[in-house]
Amino acid sequence: MQRRTKPVRAAAMHKLNGADSSCVHRRDGLVTYLWHGSCLELSHPLLQENSVQHKVTQKIVLAALAVSGAAFAQTTAAPEPDYTFSSNLGVVSDYRYRGISQTARKPALQGGVDFAHKSGFYVGTWASTIRWIKDSAPGLKGPLEVDVYGGYKGTITDTFSFDVGGLQYWYPRNNLENLTGEDANTFELYGALTAGPATVKYSHSLTHLFGAPNSKGSGYLDLSATFDLGDGYSVVPHVGWQRIRNFGTYMDYSVSVAKDFSGFVVSAGVVGTNWKSHFGFPYTLPGSGTRDLGKAGLVVGVKKTF
Repeated sequence: MQRRTKPVRAAAMHKLNGADSSCVHRRDGLVTYLWHGSCLELSHPLLQENSVQHKVTQKIVLAALAVSGAAFAQTTAAPEPDYTFSSNLGVVSDYRYRGISQTARKPALQGGVDFAHKSGFYVGTWASTIRWIKDSAPGLKGPLEVDVYGGYKGTITDTFSFDVGGLQYWYPRNNLENLTGEDANTFELYGALTAGPATVKYSHSLTHLFGAPNSKGSGYLDLSATFDLGDGYSVVPHVGWQRIRNFGTYMDYSVSVAKDFSGFVVSAGVVGTNWKSHFGFPYTLPGSGTRDLGKAGLVVGVKKTF
């Protein structure tokens, strides 16, 4: 049986009639009534008044707790950090750049670091193992690509955002100019506009494009979208057009699916180009044999973000 006690001054308790003396406990001039079925009738006016006051008090206390809890949650919310720093490391079965294999359709080790300020400015670097310079002709070297970039991201409306910046492709100790007369190192300016999941981006080279002669001023148009499927899954379709000045334009495409396991991302996708059908010959390099480096193929990868 549930029991509750309520202290009332002794003088007031004399006004209650019919109370069983076994239900009364005296302590320091106070009378405590034990409320149970054999004791006081709840219909007594004084008990009704006390009961109503008790319920009102409970509601006031609960309301105060709710308000103070909400205020506490607001005051303890973590403020936006002034900057963020992140890094990543991964491996892919084939490093594709604008649809063309950079590793003779073999695996590549990749990684990068990024710094972003809350104002919108950012800088970063990314690197990957490559083979295309070495495979272009005997005696050539340049096993690594290092990208250094920086820019500014901002919002236009709740729907639209933008990204502008510059990207330097650097191939340490490469000697591609022995073959083409131009250095492989390339610099591009880029601008992107995002609306919801979709992004359109244009990149323009201020140097010769990856050592191709007379290719300064080449451009690349990139259309892509990122769809969040929930539970860490995402799908990214893409199509792009690379214009190589004084040579021609080809199209590349890809569709990839990724799963994020708390910062550990596993991905798989189909990547390819229309190089062969458009130009009439496959994209091959002497050191890669007869492999068509622009042919569609499956690319899988794993990446860990720190």
